Amino acid sequence: MVATSSSIGSGAAGSAQFVGSNSRKYNYFEPRGKRATHYEDVTVDVQPDPERYLIQDWIIEFEGGKGGGAYTKDSTAAKSSNWHAFRAPDQEWERTHYQRQSKIETMVQHVITNARKAGAHKSFDKVWQTVLQKHLGAWKHAEFGLGTSLMQAQRYGFTQMINNATLTNSSYKMRLAQDITLYLAEIGMDIDGWNDDLGKTTWLEDPIWQPTREAIETIMGSEDYLEQYFAINIVFEPLVGELLRSGFFMQAAAANNDFITPPVISAAEADYERNLANTVDLIYLLANDEEYGAQNKTLFKSWLKKHGDLAHKAAAALQPIWSQPHSKPVSFEDVKAVSQERIGQIVAELGLE
Repeated sequence: MVATSSSIGSGAAGSAQFVGSNSRKYNYFEPRGKRATHYEDVTVDVQPDPERYLIQDWIIEFEGGKGGGAYTKDSTAAKSSNWHAFRAPDQEWERTHYQRQSKIETMVQHVITNARKAGAHKSFDKVWQTVLQKHLGAWKHAEFGLGTSLMQAQRYGFTQMINNATLTNSSYKMRLAQDITLYLAEIGMDIDGWNDDLGKTTWLEDPIWQPTREAIETIMGSEDYLEQYFAINIVFEPLVGELLRSGFFMQAAAANNDFITPPVISAAEADYERNLANTVDLIYLLANDEEYGAQNKTLFKSWLKKHGDLAHKAAAALQPIWSQPHSKPVSFEDVKAVSQERIGQIVAELGLE
């Protein structure tokens, strides 16, 4: 939109007059569909951008920042001719996010409470109890690390739509880490000899887990927020996250008389489908940008190689976990084949083969 000439003299926020300035129909942006959705109404341009509507520069600036206001495009090496074109496919904003999280938490707590009342833990295979303490206890640290990384990445997204998608992604990770922590603590109260610290010790010291730590800490150490978002959802999640959650815990648990663990972590798989859809949509837009698409694809391929090597190494190191339970309903090689097919589909959709 272009401001009317009569309003150009003032630099005060909101002084410019646009077509539709007095309208309550939110027609100051281009909706993705025929009509603006509620998600677009409460998200698009909530984060002000002087290139679009403000005559003056950014209305806030942080001390010690890079200059140019609160948000800068060089917070990522990727480039876009229109950062505002992105709309999250899950259309999640604050209210819908809180509602969904609340429903999941209610479900998880009901599962744990009812299982404890029924004494379900008494049927757990003894070796499986150790597997939960060590490896599910270690995995919560992985989820927390990914959530922390996304929380950092959210701060630098150039638009509110990107920030919302990244922050809800972080919130899902933090919720799962919390759910696992509370779940293990609660069932541990009913099992003799339970060790709540075994998961942390395994995460920090067990050689099986050190490549996973390396992969996550590399993501956390990146200064490019979009690289962090890409590395987590395009690379790490299909190669390591789904591999362990769906490929091990959700399949091996029931075979070892554990019917509590699968529903506790099952919501994470639905979380990932939403987060993946959002990430693919954003990366696809950038990879096919009319002006910067070619250089973005080169950049994304370098991220795919860098984080893919670490994720493959992490997945291979976790292989011994599949042999630890008494009952082994699925092999590591079968699960790995599924994860390879999964990332192949994602990469093909983005045109990054």
